[in-house]
Amino acid sequence: MYTDTNLGKTALYDLHLSHGAKMVPFGNYHMPVQYSDLSVGESHAWTREKCSIFDVGHMVQYHVDGPGAEAFLESVTPVGAGELEPGQGSLSALLHPKTGGIVDDCIITRLESGPKHLFYLVTNAGCRDKDYDFLCKAIENWDHTMNPVVHLRHLQYDGEPYGLIALQGPLAAEIMQTALAKECKVDLSKWYFGRAKHITLALPSGESLPIVASRGGYTGEDGFELSIHPSQTVAVTEALLKSAGKDKLRMAGLGARDSLRLEAGMCLYGHDLDDTTTPVEAGLSWIVPKHRRSLEGSGFNGAETIIPQLTTKAKGGTGVSRRRVGLVVEGAPAREGVEVLDAEGNVIGKVTSGCPSPTLKKNIAMAYVKDGLHKSGTELQVLVRGKKRKATVTKMPFVASKFWKGGITPG
Repeated sequence: MYTDTNLGKTALYDLHLSHGAKMVPFGNYHMPVQYSDLSVGESHAWTREKCSIFDVGHMVQYHVDGPGAEAFLESVTPVGAGELEPGQGSLSALLHPKTGGIVDDCIITRLESGPKHLFYLVTNAGCRDKDYDFLCKAIENWDHTMNPVVHLRHLQYDGEPYGLIALQGPLAAEIMQTALAKECKVDLSKWYFGRAKHITLALPSGESLPIVASRGGYTGEDGFELSIHPSQTVAVTEALLKSAGKDKLRMAGLGARDSLRLEAGMCLYGHDLDDTTTPVEAGLSWIVPKHRRSLEGSGFNGAETIIPQLTTKAKGGTGVSRRRVGLVVEGAPAREGVEVLDAEGNVIGKVTSGCPSPTLKKNIAMAYVKDGLHKSGTELQVLVRGKKRKATVTKMPFVASKFWKGGITPG
């Protein structure tokens, strides 16, 4: 386990340096914030217009399997694991018992059905220790009952974690198609957002080892996240860069990743999500499937808190007292921690993320505000450096998502 005084290095550390990366501590790893060839704003625009590679190898990859895997995942998250088909993934959240607070957000993908019941779980680097302790404790409690066995394993080989890179941007599918090994027959036009496939890429040494590639990402653009055998993480990344060329594909860092995800209305754990926030407050009610929205038989951590929140007080539920919203801010940008005020100057919330939007040329932010003041078009104020500035509640994403859904309208 790496710490803030003993930072880890992903497999691409040396490659980052060779591309002129400025490295910073993030999630207890040395991570690139930007590169010498593009400013953060230029890298952001490049991703929106062409394609970028992001190293996300600091994130934590697990395999969860065994006859009890489905039921176990459905106990610690609201995901409908039993309904996921092989290759189908979903955003979800590890939840605290009773309170329904978010331990971490995660991606859960079914890789195989029975008899193995294999799932692929990806969690955040900054929550590495906390998540592992949470999952181990949950499995310990699980094994002490009559439940079927479940196994949790870090995805690694010979002690080295699998690499993870994100190919993001409108040229991602074209670049992926060109990079596929001749032996790999995949129809990208029918490979939709939220689906994973086993693929191989063409390397100078021949066909790569199998890669689990998921169509999606954290930018709002079309793209793929590739889980790569540790012996080939560098080779795969270099092969993608070489086959695409610098006119189409560049490396991008945390600076562009943050502004891209904010434009896409996506949360960052530790800022927009935390242990005290429920999915309903966070605007993530949709991660609770319809068939799990009844207290009878729902069975996931915090259901007794979350399910009543799904219904407003006016309709007999408990509702919530605050909600996550998007804001467009006039004047100076509103950064994390800035207070949000109503028309009378009363404090009714706080900004959790904020930056100038390179795409919109406006200042955007996410905030939690008092329920009832969360509707799009509501005019509020933010207190930036002692000055009140107009802030208008705006629907998210701020920039329309372009996920590939086979011709379905993006977003």
